[in-house]
Amino acid sequence: MAPGFAIVTPASRGIGFALARRLLEHTPLPVIATSRRNPTELHRQLLSGLDKPTTETRLKVFQADVTDESTLQALAESIKQTHPKTPLQLALTLPGILHVEKSPTQISAELALESLKVNTLGPMLLMKYLVPFLPNRSTPPLDSETRLPSHAIYAMMAARVGSVSDNRMGGWYSYRASKAGVFQLAKTLDLYLQGRCGDRAVSLAMHPGTVRTDFTKGYQDGRDMLSAEESAERLFGVLCHLGIEGRGRCWDWKGEEVFP
Repeated sequence: MAPGFAIVTPASRGIGFALARRLLEHTPLPVIATSRRNPTELHRQLLSGLDKPTTETRLKVFQADVTDESTLQALAESIKQTHPKTPLQLALTLPGILHVEKSPTQISAELALESLKVNTLGPMLLMKYLVPFLPNRSTPPLDSETRLPSHAIYAMMAARVGSVSDNRMGGWYSYRASKAGVFQLAKTLDLYLQGRCGDRAVSLAMHPGTVRTDFTKGYQDGRDMLSAEESAERLFGVLCHLGIEGRGRCWDWKGEEVFP
């Protein structure tokens, strides 16, 4: 069986940070993490308190900013150097920004464009540079000792509010629109992977639940929320148990499908 590697981008805080830590603690996979700035500090933070002797050698941290394509191209070049013959087994792509508009009169063209650049175009550009590292039809099955399936998973972070069929409250115009695009990206990429990779790789989207992070601090208001660590644990569990039939769809932290 072929060994693989995982990437979490970005991993500088919140769910991304918790997912990178979980991979380091609970799998033997080499892990690539990214941050927009100060990758050396993120490397230190991710390793803090972990006592496995091989953990430090398994972690690489690189700079990447989805609004600057040149950094993604540089990331791909770095991966070619650090993992020249290793397939990508798990990609967790989580770029996200939230601007809240409760009515159409609050929409700002500048802020809405920023939402689309980060939440929709960001995952699209990550696909451009990371998909070539996924296994193809001739790649041997991936190592199942990682607890993950023997096929590679390319996961994008969607959000339930991006679901058109689930939209009952309105508002959040730019965020809803930008995250709705992720459902489409996950499906479209999976159709491509079916042709290129067969059953060796799948694409899907995930909804992490309502998580207590800096991202949600503006509307927590005493709500019952998951911690980033709880969300990461549940998402990882879903990925470990999701079969090939889950491809091209969106799954929440409880393992339930979120319909577009």
